[in-house]
Amino acid sequence: MTSFSIHGVGVSSGIAIGQAHLLSNALLEVVHYQLPKHLIDDEIKRFSNAIATVRQDLEQIKGSLRKNAPAELAAFVSTHLMMLEDKSLSEIPKDIIRNEQCNAEWAIKLQMDDIVDQFEQIEDTYLRERKQDVVQVVERVIKVLLGHQSRLSSEQQTSALHQERKLILVAHDVSPADAIQFKQHQFAAFITDVGGATSHTAILARSLNIPSIVALQRARDLINDGELIIVDGDLGVVIVSPSQEILDEYKLKQEQWELEQQKLQRIKTTKAVTIDGAQIELLANIEVPEDVVAVKASGATGIGLYRTEFLFMNRHDMPNEEEQFQAYKSVAKAMKGAPVTIRTLDLGADKQMNADTLVNCPNPALGLRAIRLCLSEPQIFHTQLRALLRASHFGKIKILIPMLCTLAELRQTKIFLERAKASLRKEGIAFDENIELGGMIEIPAAAINAEAFANELDFLSIGTNDLIQYTLAIDRTDDAVAHLYNPLHPSVLKLISMTIKAGAKLGKSVSVCGEMAGDVKLTKLLLGMGLRQLSMHPSHVLSIKQQVLHSQLSELAAQARKVLGLTDIEKIELVVNKFNLN
Repeated sequence: MTSFSIHGVGVSSGIAIGQAHLLSNALLEVVHYQLPKHLIDDEIKRFSNAIATVRQDLEQIKGSLRKNAPAELAAFVSTHLMMLEDKSLSEIPKDIIRNEQCNAEWAIKLQMDDIVDQFEQIEDTYLRERKQDVVQVVERVIKVLLGHQSRLSSEQQTSALHQERKLILVAHDVSPADAIQFKQHQFAAFITDVGGATSHTAILARSLNIPSIVALQRARDLINDGELIIVDGDLGVVIVSPSQEILDEYKLKQEQWELEQQKLQRIKTTKAVTIDGAQIELLANIEVPEDVVAVKASGATGIGLYRTEFLFMNRHDMPNEEEQFQAYKSVAKAMKGAPVTIRTLDLGADKQMNADTLVNCPNPALGLRAIRLCLSEPQIFHTQLRALLRASHFGKIKILIPMLCTLAELRQTKIFLERAKASLRKEGIAFDENIELGGMIEIPAAAINAEAFANELDFLSIGTNDLIQYTLAIDRTDDAVAHLYNPLHPSVLKLISMTIKAGAKLGKSVSVCGEMAGDVKLTKLLLGMGLRQLSMHPSHVLSIKQQVLHSQLSELAAQARKVLGLTDIEKIELVVNKFNLN
């Protein structure tokens, strides 16, 4: 067999060598056929039984999780259970079966396509990629309807557990529930045709430290079951049927990588201090309260970004003040005085926060989202601010405002915050009177005007994901242009530098909480540019800390100035790669 390579997006580092295990794509096997009227009731019953079976499977998976399992696992399965309970998946397909007299597989696929189309209208990258959760849930239902096994056979289990080479999962997509199940069967890596850096599969892979590559497009078509493959999560490369020379080379790399991971644990309790004595604050990003477990395990000194959107997802009603308060309070108490920066609601153009009532927007990226949405929905905003303030009594909570563009938005936000404070004072409810208020710099206009924002805020946080996207006019989830998404574009670096300098001038802290913060290739550059706070996925903290410990700011500052003076991306990349070797 001729050796060849496939390139995708590496979302979890590491190297895996093993035999390919192909998962079937049930969606591709769905066909449409008409049913006579007298069989419609039986078909609806068959559909209901499939829903019940999937629900039971997911409950079993959730119940089988170890107490020390990553918090993301239970959260992901819970999300799928919530979706399964939603009428849009559990009831509307029944109406389609009745009205169109079609088979259950076709009915739920039609409904899935409709929901996915609605999710495509959401601007927020994280939430838009949640359409894959809908697809994954539907695929589980279809597998049951088609009579596919949902679990590995005993022969496969034995093979996976006892063969010398671990199996590598090759799929169109991998649901979190499947990933949890497969973990106990020693799958060494995930590779998928679809997905992005913020997909659940990617997040799960990072939390488990499993090498993973997504967006490979046609991996499942090109790779045969049982074929020997190498997965390089760092480079985002899959090597199929490698030569003995390449295989030996990667076995050595694999041993070195595993040794490095073991060494990283030694610095878990070490303070993140540069060679010349500068203290660097390494914080973690979370999505749900349970993520605090991973934060503590990582050695992070606090939470730099708590995305509150999870509370609002996959439901028809808004979370009330008490529900939000309990969630924020639990995180604040768990962190025991360490800083917890909580971002206010950052959703796209859907006011109702559920797939049934999405509002079509001509250009969601430039539409009603984040702080714009909050200011247009005063009651929602007021409720969240009260919950945040109440929780601040139980820990060091900071409030972060997303997608600020104008000072007018900031000043309106301050008015809302003061009203929330006044209402709590009137009721005699305790809160932190001096709670810090920060703003996200993720729009080029905000970065250019960063000094004005820094003058009226307590701190700034650079959201590099959106900043890059808006600066370069690139949708990073669009495969056709994703290759143009580059954090080292000179305009992006200049905007980041402007923001850092604005904070330094006014004595306000500046952090980065986007994907750039967790990229070891960019750590020294960001430090050289003057950054002293980084917030990232918990799994990245130790590798970033290692970079910090081997950095000397006096040298990095001079190199960063050289980078900022360049206008060519290729030259910038060469310089950055060079001083990363030092």
